[in-house]
Amino acid sequence: MPLDLSAIRNQFPSLNRPAIFFDNPGGTQIAKQSLDRINKYLLECNANHEGAFATSIASDAVLDEAHSAMADFYNASSADEIVFGNNMTTLTLHISRSISRDWKEGDEIVLTRLDHDANATPWLLAAQDRGVKVNWVDFDMEDGTLKLDDLQKALERKPRLLAVGYASNSLGTINPVAKIVKMAHDAGVMVYVDAVQYAPHGPIDVQKLDCDFLVSSSYKFFGSHCGILYGKRELLEKLFAYKVRPATNKLPGKFETGTQNHEAIAGVLGAIEYFEWIGKTFGDEHLERLREEGYLGRRLDLKKAMTAIRAYEFELSRALLSALESIPDLTIYGLTDVRRLDERVATYSFRLKDLHPHKVAEQLAEQGIYVWDGNYYAINVTERLGLEDSGGMVRVGAAHYNTLEEVERLKDALVKISAV
Repeated sequence: MPLDLSAIRNQFPSLNRPAIFFDNPGGTQIAKQSLDRINKYLLECNANHEGAFATSIASDAVLDEAHSAMADFYNASSADEIVFGNNMTTLTLHISRSISRDWKEGDEIVLTRLDHDANATPWLLAAQDRGVKVNWVDFDMEDGTLKLDDLQKALERKPRLLAVGYASNSLGTINPVAKIVKMAHDAGVMVYVDAVQYAPHGPIDVQKLDCDFLVSSSYKFFGSHCGILYGKRELLEKLFAYKVRPATNKLPGKFETGTQNHEAIAGVLGAIEYFEWIGKTFGDEHLERLREEGYLGRRLDLKKAMTAIRAYEFELSRALLSALESIPDLTIYGLTDVRRLDERVATYSFRLKDLHPHKVAEQLAEQGIYVWDGNYYAINVTERLGLEDSGGMVRVGAAHYNTLEEVERLKDALVKISAV
């Protein structure tokens, strides 16, 4: 059955206000299940790790369940392949130090100009420390897609690492990650995937992707402020961990430095339980196909949920594109071919006439519509498009709790702004 938007929106207490949230690429609203898990943790088992007493034992049980839940969400082979941290940026800065430890002067790595800076600067800093050359892969200025021919040429140089995004937080482009990983592995190259922008919008299967690492942040998929890294077990076991001496050498703890944000990790578990609810309630349309693909139990429910979300957001994306294209003197950056909507998420960046993006965002906010402006930390994109010095772009991004009526209200608001 299709998503019941009334039932969906009832799971988000913060939606009960006169506002339209199209700021989702910068952080979604939090589901009730995540809030409940946070409160329950703090009230019932707020304790540090591995104690002999009841609250510590209960705390560890919650953290263990959160690792298992994220393994199911990513379809990882083991909960030991899941590492929690403050956010994607912090995790990437941390793990980049371990990954680059054996790089040598004269080695090369590959980055893309389509990525958020959190999947660029950590590797730039590591390359600088180790005397490693950085090769950049550009994107097509017309449709915002990665230039795969250029990527292939860069991979032929046998770099040590390719860092690539699953979806662009700026232009909405979904990269063909499975194809890219195969290209890289055929060249013997390790792949680090930033899935922060894709995770709220569609199913992830790290085993099918065969990526070496993949990372996201749960505050982008209706949970708490927390980052979650997947790494292949053999790589995590092999890598040197920068940690204090008393900390465990076992996975995944050897990479979870210090005392973690336990209540945030509990919130991640709640976000996964929210997705489970969607899968059980609205996902049966996709049941047989996903069963045939081998998903069972919670993994099946999560894949049902994300497939149903993806299908609904396809309609939101179509509506957003149509609305934006109807506004005079509005320029959309990225894919605008309605026949290729499966190659993007429902995130659109644009300029309106000669108006500064921040001014447009302010005027939309006055009408109760929340959007982002600037470069959204994807500074290579705005620089490449020649927009960085003039304020970047306005960005609207839909999540599955948004409605078609909200898209119409955005359209009406932009018409009003344009007419002034």
